[in-house]
Amino acid sequence: MDPFFTLLHSFSSSLSDNELSSLKFLCRGEIGKRKLEAVRSGSELFAILLEQQVITSDKVAFLEGLLKNIKREDLVSQLKQFVEEGEVNDPDDEPDVQEKRLQKVAIEVICENVGRDWRMLIRKLGLSEVKIERIVAANPFNLREQLFQSLREWQKWKGKDAKVADLIKALRDCNMNLVADRVEQKLLLLNTGTK
Repeated sequence: MDPFFTLLHSFSSSLSDNELSSLKFLCRGEIGKRKLEAVRSGSELFAILLEQQVITSDKVAFLEGLLKNIKREDLVSQLKQFVEEGEVNDPDDEPDVQEKRLQKVAIEVICENVGRDWRMLIRKLGLSEVKIERIVAANPFNLREQLFQSLREWQKWKGKDAKVADLIKALRDCNMNLVADRVEQKLLLLNTGTK
């Protein structure tokens, strides 16, 4: 899922009815009256703004202005953090194609087999508590998505230094040996299948 959409969705779910009304009022110059009257949630409002390209993942000034107007400094700081961390990765800082394939398989196996103890694994990989909490807030009731997004965040953070071997070592360090074995088996099958 697009990280920008995830961010907008989390904004939407934290808006009160009054804040939504204020946002709709502030968007009158951008969105027609009939469309605005039909809007019932922040998600719908953001969808229209995205559709009309008033906001995009690299064009957030309008959105920032809206959030400042309704005095939601907490959301403004989340938005700024999103922009600063730049979701666009430098292609030179990405793992090679083979490593990416291996990571994709490893992450699938991990997401299928690691349950409630996923935070222990993510901490072992070195992801900060702040990032973990942000991912949890963005996906409040979906354990698997929390784990998946955390692993994606780890990949982005490590760039070309992200290695499947690190994932397996972290699993073993957390005594998740069965999952580590499953990852290794799956990778072995993948490697023998491609030779």
